[in-house]
Amino acid sequence: MYHVKDLNLAKEGKRRIEWADNDMPVLTEIRNRFEKEKPLAGKKMAACLHITAETANLARTLKAGGADLVLCASNPLSTQDDVAAALWEHYGIGIFAIKGEDNKTYYEHIHACLKHDPVITMDDGADLVSVLHKEYPEKCKQIYASMEETTTGVIRLRAMHKDGALKLPVFAVNDAQTKHLFDNRYGTGQSTVDGIIRATDILLAGKTVVVAGYGWCGRGVATRMKGQGANVIITEVNPIRALEAAMDGFWVLPMEKAAPMGDLFVTLTGNISVLRKEHFQAMKDGAMVANSGHFNVEIDIPTLEKLAVEIRRGVRQFVDEYRLKGGKRIFLLGEGRLINLAAAEGHPASVMDMSFATQALVTEYALKRKLEANVYEVPREIEDYISVLKLKTMGIEIDALTAEQVKYLDSWEMGT
Repeated sequence: MYHVKDLNLAKEGKRRIEWADNDMPVLTEIRNRFEKEKPLAGKKMAACLHITAETANLARTLKAGGADLVLCASNPLSTQDDVAAALWEHYGIGIFAIKGEDNKTYYEHIHACLKHDPVITMDDGADLVSVLHKEYPEKCKQIYASMEETTTGVIRLRAMHKDGALKLPVFAVNDAQTKHLFDNRYGTGQSTVDGIIRATDILLAGKTVVVAGYGWCGRGVATRMKGQGANVIITEVNPIRALEAAMDGFWVLPMEKAAPMGDLFVTLTGNISVLRKEHFQAMKDGAMVANSGHFNVEIDIPTLEKLAVEIRRGVRQFVDEYRLKGGKRIFLLGEGRLINLAAAEGHPASVMDMSFATQALVTEYALKRKLEANVYEVPREIEDYISVLKLKTMGIEIDALTAEQVKYLDSWEMGT
């Protein structure tokens, strides 16, 4: 039950998975407990996630808990082929993922996972759940719950629920504090910069970098770009976030005014056509355009292709040159897909330790309950448990409330 690039890559993939596991102690502790208790015994699962070494350790944890799991990629460029090979060859986990797979193959892999008849699903972008609703609606009633890993997916699922189209319970794992405060900010921040540098080998110091979106991902990227010596401009549609960006010391402009100034553009909004025709036309010669939002629709690539009089693919690995009328060049990085996974290795294992620990524990939680179709928050007790465990693995101790302090916080009578 697999479709991977080359099983001969499995040995290297296993090394990569084991290396990541060294930096995922919270997930390791959960896996050890799952191995003993088997809370997922006999449950079929399907997961549409980025196929990385960190994801492999989540998959190992779910299998240790007794799950019958299959995986596919949640982005055509986010698969590490050696990891995919190792998942089948060394861990016996069903896997359908090849880096660079075309759109047809991408969806064939999603269908392969859904034909496994899962009762629990995991998503990173909601493609699996969308296909489930559109093409296998009869299977929705057998799903205990689905877990959604990213902002874009949560947006789609909340829209489905608002329209009355959602037919199963979903946990917004992305909205958990143990996920978005760390994975989105520190993980996306570091890995996006890493992907851009690997793809281009540019010096960021002195460059003008335009960051579209000041959510947790955007502020993570902006902070790290600033730390590298870049001049950072933020574009936003949300007035509160724009105020935050301004008070954090960033220049805030509409994209129309930022477009002629930027050397590098990074989109992180979860929306469509954030960079479009009028922005491409206003950009300077040699401007670089990258995306770190889930889908490549944040950059209007079809319009960029129409504007181009010449397209040179692969001027560097993961860099395409679009030459516009008049000779101006715009460089698109990573085909407009997640640059941190297309050109680099995604988030560091240490931060994914918390995100995937949350995934594993919410899976266990969901199987113990009968839930209605809705979008649910991750229970606070799960977040607190993961946070305490993470601090412990880092050798950090914190204070505890005294009995007097607890009583004071629970009362209202005591004043000044």
